[in-house]
Amino acid sequence: MRTLVLLRGERMALAGLAVLCLYVAVAVFAPLIAPADPTVGDLAYRFAPPFWMEGGDAHRLFGADALGRDLLSRIVWGARASLAIGGLAVLASAAFGVALGCVAAYVRGWLDTASSRAAEFLLAFPLLIFAIGVLAVFGPSFWVIVMALAFKSWVEFFRVARGEALVQKTLDYVTAARTIGASHARIIARHILPNIVHTALVLVTLRFGYLVIMEASLSFLGLGVQPPTPAWGSMVADGRNFMLDAWWVATFPGIALVLLVLSLNVLGEGLREALDPRLRSGAEAMA
Repeated sequence: MRTLVLLRGERMALAGLAVLCLYVAVAVFAPLIAPADPTVGDLAYRFAPPFWMEGGDAHRLFGADALGRDLLSRIVWGARASLAIGGLAVLASAAFGVALGCVAAYVRGWLDTASSRAAEFLLAFPLLIFAIGVLAVFGPSFWVIVMALAFKSWVEFFRVARGEALVQKTLDYVTAARTIGASHARIIARHILPNIVHTALVLVTLRFGYLVIMEASLSFLGLGVQPPTPAWGSMVADGRNFMLDAWWVATFPGIALVLLVLSLNVLGEGLREALDPRLRSGAEAMA
């Protein structure tokens, strides 16, 4: 609630939040919104154009693909795959990375050394290459994709949380808590973590968009969500060879992907400006 209050002056961020909420609603209520079964096609409507073009069908607002499947229905159902995989991966990586970063920074010693070296090792691998390797070993499936993306993405949260926690642990309020006998777990959970959660929240929105792109990239390569389940990346891949004759097959899923990632990036930037007291005080001084 406090975050929403701080976002009142960030119009672009509120617009991004509204678009994100719209996508979530579409994904949740996909069975009610989609006008047709996304996996059932009719070859009589193969490459049917959008309804406003010559030869378009009013029952297929965005047209149809090579198998005559309704494109709007597939885009609506495809939102589920992108949001579910990206959301689960970013939440898992954020929870693990932030927790490990706080504990490692507070305890130091071998735990800090081992986790830092592990993070540096994982940073040597590009996320897409790493995910392709994992999927090549375990095979493409929903949970394997989530695991592959989350296993690599915790590194960014760990590095940010560790850096913030190293600063927080030296401040007077942590020293005072330690002096009165507060346990290490209480200091981390009740004092350090609440003061770095705003930074983690901004990173969550930015990494969410990045992981959505990674899921779409894997689907484009045929390693993501497997047919007949709709996925935006595989829809773009299916339509890339028909751009001159049936541009809508690849264009509309691509637009849906771009709008989602753009809304997440705009929301993340707005959260950064609203939650960072240095930026907020500077903006208030300029006003």
